[in-house]
Amino acid sequence: MADEIHRITKETLEKLEAEYLNLTTVGRTEIARVIEAARLLGDLSENGDYHAAKDEQGKMESRIRQIDHVVRNHELVQRDEHAGKVQHASIVQVVYEGDDDGDFQEFFIGSIEEKPEGVLVASPTSPLGEALLGRSVGDSVEYEAPSGVLKVKIVGQR
Repeated sequence: MADEIHRITKETLEKLEAEYLNLTTVGRTEIARVIEAARLLGDLSENGDYHAAKDEQGKMESRIRQIDHVVRNHELVQRDEHAGKVQHASIVQVVYEGDDDGDFQEFFIGSIEEKPEGVLVASPTSPLGEALLGRSVGDSVEYEAPSGVLKVKIVGQR
């Protein structure tokens, strides 16, 4: 993980920096208040509020470390809207071999940090992501999945 470079757009970088600032200022202050209020309730060994707050603090600190890693180890990429080929930050509609074109699945090619709502993610370094990059609508590609070789056809891109 230490050597991993995260390819992200400028918009995602700005979003992550804002989230990091919020978590390290407002988030940490608020969770400290919640923990202190829970401590005042008494015996910590049987204090559910305290344990829940500490658990939430741990999750928040983990997210802070995750964002910090991405921000420190990123490479900015820019999507060319007119390229016509699958690239970083493309949303691709694919149909698996044997399915009808209307039964497509949408995949976002990029980082989980950039994922739009309601779309699956295919990392550019995953077998599917690698197979799709540089391809166009109408192309069929094969990739190695845990269950064997799968074939998909690109039926759309947005």
